[in-house]
Amino acid sequence: MLRGLAGLVAAVAVVALGAPAPAAHSGHPLTTRATDPSYVARLFGAEVRRMPTSRPVVALTFNAAWDETGLDTVLDVLRRRNVPATFFLTGEFAERHPGAARAMAAEHGIGNHSYSHPLFDRLTRAEAAAEVLRADRAIRTATGAVPLPFFRFPFSATTPRGIADVNALGFADIEFTADTNGYLGTARSMSVEKAVARAVDALRPGEIVQMHVGADGDVPGLDAEALPRVDAVRARGYRITDPRTLLGTAPPS
Repeated sequence: MLRGLAGLVAAVAVVALGAPAPAAHSGHPLTTRATDPSYVARLFGAEVRRMPTSRPVVALTFNAAWDETGLDTVLDVLRRRNVPATFFLTGEFAERHPGAARAMAAEHGIGNHSYSHPLFDRLTRAEAAAEVLRADRAIRTATGAVPLPFFRFPFSATTPRGIADVNALGFADIEFTADTNGYLGTARSMSVEKAVARAVDALRPGEIVQMHVGADGDVPGLDAEALPRVDAVRARGYRITDPRTLLGTAPPS
């Protein structure tokens, strides 16, 4: 099956992407590990919804698929608190907001969230492969950096076949334990307090928290406002890291 998929991937790559992108370079110390298939292959075969640890650590992640509303606040809060994160970008976001994509990549890990954020179980295998590879190309072009070999399914709608297919493309499936749902905004009955509670109430070793940057249409998200409350996680004795620790080397915290 994988041999057939590999051939399909090669064909899709040529049609969807054109010539391969030139090698990008990042100053982050995890770049070498992130491009070494032997490390990421350890995560293949299943969706990752928490980090495999018994230590009190929490991983912080963000999805970016809409616009860059609130991003400056998010990056400033992370910087001031010396908190690392991984941002999962869609290819469309990277193309529309290359400056924002570069700002994320300059300080944090960057993962793949598909090109146009479709439901993958409605795509053919060729269409799914094109979504992943086109996003990878767009992210590399926008950031000038090597993305992490991490993929997060749109809507977290995973299937065994979908996971196997992204694994065959060289990506591990990194999902989440708890979503703050801050993207819903006050118009859809969410509040900063509720968003924080969703993350804090789910605290357990290895929790992966999902937040969002940007606004979904006319609905402003709340995660940028909720992020400073990350202090509540530390107050409970948890150290904040991000999924890059899955590659074997922890970023600073």
